[in-house]
Amino acid sequence: MSALLRKQHGVISREQALSCGIGRPALNYRGRAGGLWPALLPGVYLTHTGTATDDQRAIAALLYSGPRGVLTGPAALRRHGIAISPASAVDVLVPQDVQRVGTGFVRLHRTIRLPRGFCVAGEIRYALPPRAVADAVRGLADIGDVRAVVAGAVQRGMCPIERLVEELEQGPKQGSALLRRALAEVADGARSAAEGQLHALIKWARLPVPMFNPRLFLGRAFLASPDCWWPESGVVAEVDSRAWHLSPRDWENTLARHARMSAAGIIVLHFPPRRIHAQRSEVAAEIRGALAAGRDRPRPAVRALPVA
Repeated sequence: MSALLRKQHGVISREQALSCGIGRPALNYRGRAGGLWPALLPGVYLTHTGTATDDQRAIAALLYSGPRGVLTGPAALRRHGIAISPASAVDVLVPQDVQRVGTGFVRLHRTIRLPRGFCVAGEIRYALPPRAVADAVRGLADIGDVRAVVAGAVQRGMCPIERLVEELEQGPKQGSALLRRALAEVADGARSAAEGQLHALIKWARLPVPMFNPRLFLGRAFLASPDCWWPESGVVAEVDSRAWHLSPRDWENTLARHARMSAAGIIVLHFPPRRIHAQRSEVAAEIRGALAAGRDRPRPAVRALPVA
């Protein structure tokens, strides 16, 4: 029993204790209210007094859920080092035919999609990042919190966006709207649509017509291919999709492009799709102000070639 308790961080189930030779009367005595082994969950005991740690709660949840249970959601994400607001519950995936119900700090999620692969740390089993992210955000009500969880997973290189899309499509539809929205923001289609909205805004505001998607050069050195370029004022307008929030490589590329253009004397404006859609007048005013400012200063020595 000592070896078992070491592996399980001092947590033991009733069945395990009996199999180790502890008699029922002795077990009942230790597990009584105020006894030496406080019950964390029905039939699961902490073999010392005091507050249970995260590891002890995780072990208790898995012992309670059965041999095929796997941690998911916030409990799994924290084990991957992905920051998420503390949750009072421990979420566990269990086979659909499990009759036991959640209780105490444990939420059981019956599923026909038990993970075929999972991570193991000692006696703790927990879902891979894509499944843990998808399950975690289904319990969130704020799109900002959903973006933060998705960003934390993707930026650490643990969770390709394509895997999240697979989880979204294969998982339950209920509670998936915010994840769908967050992933739509990084899809190419969302960016293309936002570029179209920017073009429409320029026409609606009667702004000077820019060059769309030109190739800019400083001497022979390629600078960038921005969404909009006003050569008379040396102004660039870029549509920023949410991809830079979710991919370190995209973010680094955005910074490098901005730095190259700014160093060449270009005024660079960035607009997220949401602003182009919801704040048309403000975006138009910012572009108009930048164009006016650009006309009052020397024109950058930049050569532009139209899109092929």
